[in-house]
Amino acid sequence: MPTKGLPSSYLLLSLLTLSIALAACGGGNTACTTPPCQIGGGAEFLIATSISGDVLSLPVDAKTGALGASTSAPGPAMSLGLAAVGSQFVYASDFQSGSIFAYSINSTSGALTAAAGSPFSLGPFSVPTGLATRPGSNHLYVADAGKIDGLTINTAGVPAAISGSPFPAGTNLELAVDPSGRFLYATDDDPPGGVSAFMIDSTTGALSTVPGSPFTISGQTVSNSQPFGLVVDSTGRFVYAALSTTNQIAAFSIVSGTGALTPVPGSPFPAGSTPLAVATAGNFLYANSADGTIWGYAIDSATGALNPVAGSPFPFHAALLTTDALGNFLYGSSSTGIAAFSIDSTTGALVPLAGSPFPAAGAVFLTIVKMPSQGG
Repeated sequence: MPTKGLPSSYLLLSLLTLSIALAACGGGNTACTTPPCQIGGGAEFLIATSISGDVLSLPVDAKTGALGASTSAPGPAMSLGLAAVGSQFVYASDFQSGSIFAYSINSTSGALTAAAGSPFSLGPFSVPTGLATRPGSNHLYVADAGKIDGLTINTAGVPAAISGSPFPAGTNLELAVDPSGRFLYATDDDPPGGVSAFMIDSTTGALSTVPGSPFTISGQTVSNSQPFGLVVDSTGRFVYAALSTTNQIAAFSIVSGTGALTPVPGSPFPAGSTPLAVATAGNFLYANSADGTIWGYAIDSATGALNPVAGSPFPFHAALLTTDALGNFLYGSSSTGIAAFSIDSTTGALVPLAGSPFPAAGAVFLTIVKMPSQGG
């Protein structure tokens, strides 16, 4: 049985388990208790996998960022990836069974309903981890053992393989697609480690390797080649990867037109202890740290370099991170709840919301789904 990708998958699971176990959180009341919480006429929901084997849905108050009471649906026992396709469907990977769970999202309540036939097998020897979607399309991508599965999603939420899928890749764990939907990036754990780049066919969704890929990270060696969290900034100009074994964030510039990556001057940048997750909001980037803090950075708009924001690091032990649809709020998962912070649009400083952390015991991976405006 092929095992490529298994060691890194279990290492990531171990690190996540430790991160969740160490999280120190309290309880709190919610300001938004009855969905939907409106944003521009459409509701917004935070979706989360959990260590209990459920997938949670919580309404988001667009004005305050507060989270309402959660609803849940049965999900994978151990998931290492979560992503939404548009505002209709959400998917969670299950690396133990080699499948993905699929759900439709009620646009009013946020309730999740399993798609007919879910979970869907990805075939023998599959080890699905991170998920990513292409903006404005029905394409879903799955990090797998030595490959990336490309899927199209039909109107019932059922996935089918894109022609040519699976696409060869290194030992990838996490994926990210740029805002234009032209390029897909994957963490590459094959020594010495780096980031793989692919061009996405605008019609079929098929992947082709960008010349020069994978792109190595300065200072990475055989013994520490484990980039985990991955994100493309909102401008589509920079890629950032969390380096948990060297306590750093690697930064790359995206070459316009080709998708190739070049190191940002000064990369990699210090990032606390064992960072696993990165998230961006406008000109700011945030990374979790195993020492019970969240590190915040201002992104240099010209170079992509990272500079600590005033007050960073901020106290809270988050396992993973995400931001709301408008980039006004940051959310972090933990063992007993989801922490929520407002983001100062000028400085990038984080301020805990009233009532944070919000009840959502054992939440791990997070994503935000924003519904279309009603009547539009």
